[in-house]
Amino acid sequence: MYLFYYITPLYFAQILACVIISAVEINVLIEEGVEQCLGVSWLQGIAGQVLVAQGVSSGAELGLVIAGQERVRQLNRDYLGRDEPTDVLAFSLLPEPSAGGDLAPFVPPPDGVLHLGEVIVSYPQAVAQAEEQGHSIKREMAILIIHGVLHLLGYQDEKPELKRKMRAREKEILSSIAGGKS
Repeated sequence: MYLFYYITPLYFAQILACVIISAVEINVLIEEGVEQCLGVSWLQGIAGQVLVAQGVSSGAELGLVIAGQERVRQLNRDYLGRDEPTDVLAFSLLPEPSAGGDLAPFVPPPDGVLHLGEVIVSYPQAVAQAEEQGHSIKREMAILIIHGVLHLLGYQDEKPELKRKMRAREKEILSSIAGGKS
């Protein structure tokens, strides 16, 4: 396992970490002001376990951004047209699922790396939701990361049946991660 830290001069100008887990690259960017949230390797581990559970075990890459509430709200407004806070956003680079709801097959791009997209989690929203649900921040962050990565992989939750399918898969993965006691 390789772990690199790089301080960037960009808006997020914080910690950028990259880990390679079984040839899966997970880049973590933590917005200034929420650096204390959780360990980078723990965040990467959760995302990596979701990929493994979904059969994405090599040649893939994704970004995981831990941000403040205002940044997530801005992204939600600018890209999804919803001017409201939210807990997690996922911007998938994979093709949309077919009309039947099946996931599109993975077709490697020319560089051989499957670029999945980015998951952006609002750390302040995760803290509030953890308090509301009466569980740890780690557990809430795991739930949100699982949800976001599943969206990257084509899961949808706009319709009741798709939402039930996604929630069931989220619960399966969560319970497989440290017995669900994240």
